[in-house]
Amino acid sequence: MTSLKVGLALGSGSARGWAHIGVIKALRDMGIHPDIISGCSIGALVGGAYAAGHLDDLETWLRNLRRKDVIGFFDLNLSSGGLIAGERLMNFFRDRVGDATIELLPIPFAAVATDLNTGREIWLRSGSLLDAIRASISLPGIFTPVRIDNRWLVDGGLINPVPVSICRAMGADIVIAVNLNGGIVGKHYPAGTAKNRGTPKVLGIDQESGTLATRLKSSLKNSVDTMLSQVWRSEDDAPGLFDVLANSLNIMQDRITRSRMAGDPPDIIITPRLEHLGLLEFYRAAEAIEEGTVRTLQAGQIISQSLNTGT
Repeated sequence: MTSLKVGLALGSGSARGWAHIGVIKALRDMGIHPDIISGCSIGALVGGAYAAGHLDDLETWLRNLRRKDVIGFFDLNLSSGGLIAGERLMNFFRDRVGDATIELLPIPFAAVATDLNTGREIWLRSGSLLDAIRASISLPGIFTPVRIDNRWLVDGGLINPVPVSICRAMGADIVIAVNLNGGIVGKHYPAGTAKNRGTPKVLGIDQESGTLATRLKSSLKNSVDTMLSQVWRSEDDAPGLFDVLANSLNIMQDRITRSRMAGDPPDIIITPRLEHLGLLEFYRAAEAIEEGTVRTLQAGQIISQSLNTGT
């Protein structure tokens, strides 16, 4: 369609990020195949899967994902800088799609992370793809930080939620950006009551038996499971732990996204509206993918004109 290099900047947005799959598939159906991919957080995961040739495998798995499967990936780690270690999730991807060396990928790819000590923006363009993805998705307070090249790295969304600048630096003539943060400020989660939540039965441990140490450990982990249940349901009259965390992150990412894109605007922006999805509702992939597809098709004429005219 065009000799111009097309860059695709996939933004952060936790569970909303499965919309990226719909965007990429819709672009593919339009005959548009990005020459450069940059991704932040969940955008790094989807973009990395696409660059490595495993996007269809990822979609197939996601469409069969259930809520209890998501909970199963939460390997709790109460002794470090995050609630979830993330190793179980990364091992899952490694077993099914393997790992790859970023500089050997058929499509140039970069993930963005944040240096926890200096606040600097870190572009991960070489080495293990899975390590780069793991660093980029390290949402503070949720996933533990990742150590790469003697630096502790966390989620790139803290500093560059929609990495347009990386695409341009890698040689893109036209950048298509996917912003997942539209409308997220002020979103709220489905109401529920404490009595409806019940006690999570994830661990399968009988707290009435065993040693004191075992019972204490079980009680602590079950308390964490109760907090995890608030990802999907909260009190009618008061925000739960994850309500507060998610809304705070939403406010931060919305403001940072507006600032960054004002200074370095993409040529085309696609904004799926998925503010109704909760922070970790990854099992709702089908509706996120559909929304990404619909929004991309709606922008189809603008995208075609931009690629044909180079503006």
